[in-house]
Amino acid sequence: MLRRELPPADVRRGWLIRMNTQGVAPGSDGQSVLERDVAWPPQALRLGFWHDEPVALSIETGDETWPAARDWLAQISPAESELLATALQVSHWERDHRFCGRCGHPTQRLAHEFAMSCEQCGLRAYPRISPCIITLVTFGRDMLLARSPRFPPRRYSTLAGFIEPGEAVEAAVRREVMEEVGVEVGRVSFFKSQSWPFPHSLMMGFFAEATSRRIRIDGHEIADAAWFTPERPPELPPSYSISRQLIETHRRAVATR
Repeated sequence: MLRRELPPADVRRGWLIRMNTQGVAPGSDGQSVLERDVAWPPQALRLGFWHDEPVALSIETGDETWPAARDWLAQISPAESELLATALQVSHWERDHRFCGRCGHPTQRLAHEFAMSCEQCGLRAYPRISPCIITLVTFGRDMLLARSPRFPPRRYSTLAGFIEPGEAVEAAVRREVMEEVGVEVGRVSFFKSQSWPFPHSLMMGFFAEATSRRIRIDGHEIADAAWFTPERPPELPPSYSISRQLIETHRRAVATR
C-alpha cells in the first residue's frame, strides 16, 4: 500500500518507478512498474512509502518499448494503480511548474511536500487536480452510452465532463448530460470516485435517471449516442475504468431483479 508521507531528503534508495513521456518501464519482475532496493538517480522525485519502504519516480529518456501507462493500469493491482497514478500526476506537475505562474522566476521543489515554491514572490504551486463527473444515464433497464470522436471504432462509454468554477457536482451532472445528449435527468446518486491521471483528473461517478428517451447529441464532443440493453452492450471501456465499473454495476443490478 502507498503511504503518502515523503521520505527524508537524505534517503537515496528504495523502490523506483521509471518512466518517459511515452511509457513506464517494467520493474524487476516484469509484471510490475516497480524496481526494488535500487539506488535512486539524483533527479528522482520522492513519492512516499510503498509497503513501508521509500518509493521514488525517475523521469528518463527510456525507449519506445516501454508499455504505455494505460496498458499497465489494465494488468496491475488497484493498489499499484494508485501508486502509478500518483507518479504520473507528480511527473506532469514537476514538468509544468518549473517557473512561477505569477512572476516568471524559477521555482524550487520543497522537500517536505508536493509544492514548487517561488523565492521571488512566495507563490507555491501544488499538483493540479481537475474534478470531473462521469455518469451512467439509465431509463429503466436501458443504458445511455455515447461515442467521442476520439474513441476507438465501435467503442461507447458513459458521459463525462469537467466541473465548472462555482458549480456543484450534482449540477455538473445535469448540465453535462443536457449539453452532450439533450436529456434531462431526475434522481442523481453518487457511485464512487477514481483518480484518472491523463493527465490530472479526479473522476466522480454517478448514476442518473433520465426523464425521457429522446436524444439530441451536440455533434462536437459526442459523435453518436444510443440506448442499449444490459444484455446487448456495445464495445465498452476497459475494466479498470470507472466508466466500465458504472456499467457493470448496473448490469449486475438488473440481472438480480
